[in-house]
Amino acid sequence: MYSTRIRRAAVAVAAAAVLPIALTACSDSDDKDTKAADSTPSAQETKSDDAMKANEPFGPACSSVPESGAGSFDGMAKDPVATAASNNPELSTLVTAVKKAGLVDTLNNAKNITVFAPTNDAFAKIPKADLDKVLNDKAQLTKILTYHVVGEKLTPQQLENGSFETLEKSKLTTAGSGTEYKVNDTSNVVCGNVPTANATVYIVDTVLMPKS
Repeated sequence: MYSTRIRRAAVAVAAAAVLPIALTACSDSDDKDTKAADSTPSAQETKSDDAMKANEPFGPACSSVPESGAGSFDGMAKDPVATAASNNPELSTLVTAVKKAGLVDTLNNAKNITVFAPTNDAFAKIPKADLDKVLNDKAQLTKILTYHVVGEKLTPQQLENGSFETLEKSKLTTAGSGTEYKVNDTSNVVCGNVPTANATVYIVDTVLMPKS
């Protein structure tokens, strides 16, 4: 009987010694799992990040936009698209063309549109004689300008492989990914996803020409 008691005591001591080690191991494992879980972004967080990026302007020319004032991104977001464009010095030729075509009110009063806005440098690629001729031909100018407008707000994701009917009634195509997109395979988006009060603007480096 005495030896049986000794064996039982030895077993109890051994179990008591092993238990803290096991608990420590479990605790360490739980901590590692918790830390790993904490450091891994959830699907919801990833979606939130993507949504935030989807709402931000992008492209190399965006760096030239003022940080404050009417011509800044925040300022442009408060104005309808033609007014917003008039506050951006890089779009002054476009604004002149829109005024000559009598489209200021049309663009400002439209709802949920996308405008592919050529920069001054884009217009400068057109020989001056040809540009002057177009600027003085209201019908042709209207045709060209309305070709730059799509009747819905387009997200960058929609531009990845898209074909959209314009207000001019013919289609333009878009392709690309991330922060690099082309329109009609010829015109690059240099500052995209710019919000205005009634439109999303993609500033492009080449004037888009509808098919005759």
